[in-house]
Amino acid sequence: MSKKEDNLQPKEIKKTVTEESKETLDNLKEKANEIKNAASEKASELKEDATKAFDVAKEKINETFSDENMDKVKEKLNEYSEEAKEKVSEFAEDAGEMYEDVKEKASEFASEAAENLADLAEDAKEEIEEATKKTKSFFKRLFGK
Repeated sequence: MSKKEDNLQPKEIKKTVTEESKETLDNLKEKANEIKNAASEKASELKEDATKAFDVAKEKINETFSDENMDKVKEKLNEYSEEAKEKVSEFAEDAGEMYEDVKEKASEFASEAAENLADLAEDAKEEIEEATKKTKSFFKRLFGK
């Protein structure tokens, strides 16, 4: 322990522990938000890329096939496009669920840490009080007062 921490009173220890717990929780929430945002961005990019690819494919097919076959091809492309959109939506939904899970676990961790640290601070306070009483008793016996 550093000299600064040695000089902290139980109330200050509890305050420091609580602040550190809150900071840890905030950091975990921020990281979870970053993961969620990154997953959402990737899902949007994937959706855009898929849409562009299907648009290009539609143009090439228009050039290659006759009008008769074109309707069939367009229908299939629309099906695939819809399937791709559904997959992207599912991916985004899964990413959201993962975010919620991470957020929940971080919150649980922080709560448990705060409880344990508060208990530790309370135990330290009791130990300090006991040591103070013993020291007073020792000096009273030593000096006969």
